[in-house]
Amino acid sequence: MKVSLEICLVPIGVGTSVSAYVAACQEVLAEAGLEPQMHAYGTNVEGEWDDVFAALKRCHERVHAMGAARIFTSLKVGTRTDRLQTLAEKISSVERQLQTSQDQ
Repeated sequence: MKVSLEICLVPIGVGTSVSAYVAACQEVLAEAGLEPQMHAYGTNVEGEWDDVFAALKRCHERVHAMGAARIFTSLKVGTRTDRLQTLAEKISSVERQLQTSQDQ
């Protein structure tokens, strides 16, 4: 099953800057063959359910290996069965609506 996932992984007790941990997780996702789309408060990723969640587990393992004893992760998970839809298609759909509104 295809899944779209928003991940916000926060290592706890490592100080105020978490960029090294975010970068490590981005590397893990890319190594898994996924195409992470980082934004200011998380990362979007899409793919097969098992592949995405296995990569998420590896993110936790990597961040723990970097010294974070505790991690808090929030997820937004979306699936659909009526058709395939990519994250890019979802964005394009909204952009078309905005363009239509501006043209009127």
